[in-house]
Amino acid sequence: MIQKKICMLGSFAVGKTSLVRRFVESIFSETYHTTVGVKIDKKIVRIDGAEINLVLWDLYGDDDFQKIRWSYFQGSSGYLLVADGTRRATIDKAIELEERARKEIGAVPFVFVVNKCDLVDDWEFDPEMDARLAAKNWTVLRSSAKTGQGVDEAFSQLTRKIVG
Repeated sequence: MIQKKICMLGSFAVGKTSLVRRFVESIFSETYHTTVGVKIDKKIVRIDGAEINLVLWDLYGDDDFQKIRWSYFQGSSGYLLVADGTRRATIDKAIELEERARKEIGAVPFVFVVNKCDLVDDWEFDPEMDARLAAKNWTVLRSSAKTGQGVDEAFSQLTRKIVG
């Protein structure tokens, strides 16, 4: 069986842990839990007939008070870059984190996930930003850990990028 390490990267409180819980356990909790350090989960997925064991590293959020330890990314096959669609600052931070990730760990596959699409009326992610990221050839998906929309697709698309 193929095993691949995937990291969750993004600002504080964008829904990284909720996306992993929805993907692995098919559950969502309204209760907020801060990730301290890293939380590791596993899930086996099938892609084109092959079984792939995904080892999911849910890292604490990067913000003004704590910075990502890039050593956590060592051996990573790819990452989900997550932002909260209702907070423009997290989208800007995600763009910054992708640039830092490229410098620190090289050009590994990633998918940009704009989370909380169940709150689309409050979104600060506009068509101009969409076009800007498309020009960079980013894969941009919308998700909701709350409803499950786009969650499996995000992990599936990333896994497909990783295994080629």
